[in-house]
Amino acid sequence: MTSVLDEFAWRGMLNDATEGAAEHLASGSRVCYIGFDPTAASLHVGHLLPIMGLAHLQRAGHTPVALVGGGTGLIGDPSGKSAERNLLTPEVARANAESVHRQLEPFLDFSVAGNPARMANNQDWLGTIPVVDFLRDVGKHFSVNAMLRKESVRRRVENEDTGISFTEFTYQLLQAYDFLHLHDTEGCTVQLGGSDQWGNITAGIDLIRRVRGDSAFGTVFPLVTTAAGSKFGKTEAGAVWLDPVWTSPFRFYQFWVNTADDDASRYLRFFTFLDRETIEGLEARAAAEPHRRHAQRALAEDVTRRVHGETGLTRALRATEALFGGSLEGLGAEEISDIFADVPSSEVSGASLEGEGLGLLELLAETGLASSRGDARRSLEGGGIYLNGDRPEDSQARVRREDAVEGRFLVLRKGKKSYHLVKVV
Repeated sequence: MTSVLDEFAWRGMLNDATEGAAEHLASGSRVCYIGFDPTAASLHVGHLLPIMGLAHLQRAGHTPVALVGGGTGLIGDPSGKSAERNLLTPEVARANAESVHRQLEPFLDFSVAGNPARMANNQDWLGTIPVVDFLRDVGKHFSVNAMLRKESVRRRVENEDTGISFTEFTYQLLQAYDFLHLHDTEGCTVQLGGSDQWGNITAGIDLIRRVRGDSAFGTVFPLVTTAAGSKFGKTEAGAVWLDPVWTSPFRFYQFWVNTADDDASRYLRFFTFLDRETIEGLEARAAAEPHRRHAQRALAEDVTRRVHGETGLTRALRATEALFGGSLEGLGAEEISDIFADVPSSEVSGASLEGEGLGLLELLAETGLASSRGDARRSLEGGGIYLNGDRPEDSQARVRREDAVEGRFLVLRKGKKSYHLVKVV
C-alpha cells in the first residue's frame, strides 16, 4: 500500500507528520480522527481542508472518525487565539454538534462496508469523568513546564493584556485524553488536524505511550491563507459557511469563482478530488486563456456541487447568469435579494404601483439609472433597458405591483452592467 500521505504531499496538504506516520498508514487499514470545534451551528470553508483529509483517508481504505468537541467546546481551545473564547452552554454545543454531523455527510460515507465513517462527541465521555479521577489518572502525566513551552500557551502567557485562564490551560489535557479514549474504544492510532494543533496532537501521542505503552501518530495540514497572505474564507460579509441558510449557494459559488489566479491551482488540489492530470490540464488552459477563468469555474462548480448538491449548484449557476444579464425566470424574492444585494437600490411604496402604476421612464429617472426621462426614453428605444431581465419595447409602459418579483422587487438594468434594485415597501 502507498501511504495516503503521498496524496496529501502532491496536493500540498501535508505540513508535517510524526516519525513513522507514513509507514503506519501504508502498512494497513487504520482508524484516524480529526476534531471539530462546534463553536457555531455551521462549519465554514476554513474547515474544508481537514474534512477533505478525512475523505481522502476513507478513500485510501482507512476508517475516518469525525470527533465533535461537544465537551472541549465548553472549554475553548487557545490554539491560534489571542483572547479567551466565549464559553458555550451544553445545549448550544450539542445542537451545534448535530449540525456538524449533517454537514459532513456529503464528504464521508457512513454506510460503506468495511470502513464506514464514524461520528463521536467527546461530551459523551468528558462529561462523565470525576475531576479528581481525571487529575490523578491524566494530569499526573503532564509537566506544567512542558505545557508552558507549547506555542499556543506560551503566546498567551506572554500577553499581559489577555493571559490565559486555567480553564483554557487544561484544554491540552482534554484533547490528549480524547486521543487516548478513541485509541481504547475505537482502535484509533492517528490524529490529524491543522498545524496549530501540533502541540495538542503530540500531547495525546505521549499520553498513549505512557499509559498504554502503544504507538500513535499525528499528521497536520497547513493553515490555508490566500496568496496575498490574508485569512482564507473571510469576505467583507464575514465567514463563508457551509449551511445554505448562513451562506446561500449563490454566495458560496461566487466565493470560489472569484478566487485569485494565484490561488486557484492550490485550491483545486486542496478542495476537490480531481486527479493530478485533470488539475494540470486546467492549469494549462488557465495559462493559455486566463480571462476565461477555467480553473476558478471548475473549482466553484466542484465544491458547490459537493456541499449543496446538484440542485444547489444549478440555482447558483442560474443566479450567476442573472447577475450578468441572464433571465430572472424561476428566481424567488429571497434569491433576488441575495443576487443583487450589492447593487444600488431604492424604495417605492406599494401604493404607488397600484392601479395604473408608475411610468417606466419616470421610475428610471427617479432611481438615477437614467439622468432624465429623455435619457431613459433614448436608452429604452435603443434596446438598452431591462425590467426583471426582459426588454420593454413601449416607452409608455407602466410598472405595476404584479410586475415585482413576489410583489417585493423590481430589477432594472441599463446596458450590460448598470443595475438598480427597487424594493417595494
